[in-house]
Amino acid sequence: MNVLIVESRPELGLLWRRHLERQGAVVTLVHTQEAAILSLYAGNFEIIVLDLVLEEGSALAVADFASYRRPEARVIFVTNTSFFSDGSIFAHSPNACAYVQSETPPEDLAAMVEHYAAGR
Repeated sequence: MNVLIVESRPELGLLWRRHLERQGAVVTLVHTQEAAILSLYAGNFEIIVLDLVLEEGSALAVADFASYRRPEARVIFVTNTSFFSDGSIFAHSPNACAYVQSETPPEDLAAMVEHYAAGR
């Protein structure tokens, strides 16, 4: 299972990466829109864990590019805001499969990644 994590906060991205790697995932961790786009050019990912509020760039631009470049990749959006809490993210991003809070326990996020990767 190949996973791309796009998270501006390195400590949070590392926490998620460690949990996913323990489950056998091959994880690429990047922190910006530009790095995410370059990763999508280079790699084939089943799941993208994408922070909705990136410090550098736009998460929706990453999701949009992923739907074009890697249409089979599913996106789990994470956020620490209430933006899109009405579920409208699913209307804006056709490859969205989940929307969770950043504080979601990493083992729960890892279980979701495994679930959505298996359902492909």
